Amino acid sequence: MARLLQEKALIAGFEDPKGSFGPGDIVVVGAGLAGLFTALKLAPLPVTVISPAPLGEGASSVWAQGGIAAAVGEGDTPDAHATDTIAAGAGLVKDFVAKTITGEAPDRIRDLLRYGVPFDKSLEGYFVLSKEAAHSAKRVVRVSGDRAGAAIMQALIAQVRRTPSIRVLEGFEAEDLIVEDGRIAGVRLIRGAQRGNGTYKLLPAAGVVFATGGIGGLYNVTTNPAYARGEALAIAARAGAIIADAEFVQFHPTALDVGQDPAPLATEALRGEGSILVNGDGHRFMKDLHADAELAPRDIVARGVFAEIAAGRGVYLDCREAIGADFAKRFPTVYGYCVEAGLDPQHDLLPVAPAAHYHMGGIATDLKGRSSVEGLWAVGEVACTGLHGGNRLASNSLLEAVVIAARAAADIAKLADGAEDLGPVALTRFEDLKIANKAQRGELLEEIRIIMSRDAGVIRDRAGLRRAFNRLTRIEQAGNGDLVLANMALAARFVVGSALKRRESRGAHFRSDYPQTEAYARHSLLRLGDLEELYQCTRNSEIDCDGEEATVWAQ
Repeated sequence: MARLLQEKALIAGFEDPKGSFGPGDIVVVGAGLAGLFTALKLAPLPVTVISPAPLGEGASSVWAQGGIAAAVGEGDTPDAHATDTIAAGAGLVKDFVAKTITGEAPDRIRDLLRYGVPFDKSLEGYFVLSKEAAHSAKRVVRVSGDRAGAAIMQALIAQVRRTPSIRVLEGFEAEDLIVEDGRIAGVRLIRGAQRGNGTYKLLPAAGVVFATGGIGGLYNVTTNPAYARGEALAIAARAGAIIADAEFVQFHPTALDVGQDPAPLATEALRGEGSILVNGDGHRFMKDLHADAELAPRDIVARGVFAEIAAGRGVYLDCREAIGADFAKRFPTVYGYCVEAGLDPQHDLLPVAPAAHYHMGGIATDLKGRSSVEGLWAVGEVACTGLHGGNRLASNSLLEAVVIAARAAADIAKLADGAEDLGPVALTRFEDLKIANKAQRGELLEEIRIIMSRDAGVIRDRAGLRRAFNRLTRIEQAGNGDLVLANMALAARFVVGSALKRRESRGAHFRSDYPQTEAYARHSLLRLGDLEELYQCTRNSEIDCDGEEATVWAQ
């Protein structure tokens, strides 16, 4: 049994004019790569990790196929990696963030090796590296071809289980933060099976690290697990956090279109190894759209695939010549998905479609993972550091997760006092919320996903975004205290509201009514109150209030 933090103020020296900090644990919400790496890096400080499912289940990290981008190959450099990251980010990548994170990448790879991750190596002991879209060199460190996420998580879970300072509460989800005097004082938790019955638990917290993943579950076609509903954005925003660049949702261009939810991912490494995209007529259409064809930036490939499907021609990934008989050995995860769907990639074309995959936006943080709310850190996909800009470079997501997790842990450790093992955590019963009509609840949750895919998907326009924003606001109001519904609707409103205000096309955000990219790149920064102002304005169709300039993000 892992330990708990003292029920005293553990953090001394936090940047706080009052010079005090409330009692409770340091709580990590989320048990994917970012959350577990944070907890491990905090050792030997006692940490409580909140996981909605048993470790290893329901985390996007497990499904990551490509690997981790890091300049560890001969002739490659962190500066070259940063340059590629900046080029892919559509003018919104912060140079100093890219250079810092790519510069620390080799050290984090060494950490993962120490934790037991079996990265692919040659007989001579060198990393076997893959090249993915928009990278200028082979720099994606992988495991068994396409099993990087699963292998990394297996190694970290084993390490977490062996670490006495880490206690995991499985089967709990966070539904809200408790804020006292402008700082985080606790987390309201509920067991997943009890959602909707009004019974909550309150866990005091001296500090909270959100590591909850992305927002793919807000869309009806996604590669993300069901837990990735963006609820942490809503929870953080209600606590006062700034949400940055929420309009930038990356759609993976090659999810297997086989009727599954979530949609199985056909890793970009397949195209990196020479597989091509063809439409129903057998035409290799990406050569018409970009000089790099299938290895163009993801937003361009996703729009190309979307356009072919919209035209009724369908899109297929052809791996027969490039990979052929070696498919099962080189890409066992994708091969398993294909077999399950009745496809043989050695002989069959694989039907694909764009699917919501990664959120470049999120809770605005600095390079220490600190949000704008005292006592709240965010790491991984839920955060927005400025690394990904408007279009994430392939395999930079796992990299950002481990680098910022390590930095957040170091920041917290500098602030923390010693801790003692005081036994089981005290969870206080909390029953003050109203519950929505359960029959209507499922319909509204599904409507959110339909709205987002239709109006805030690969291609957007003003009419659709305004319609979506107003309907989502009404859905949130109709929730009658159901925090699952309210959180999903509010997270969706941040995406749609930011997209509505950005009257240009940039990176993964494409507006058919504003197809040009403005010369000056600006970040979107919204608080909860900004959405309320936007709603009041959009209710009057005669007022053009959605084109205000986004604020420059200064850190």
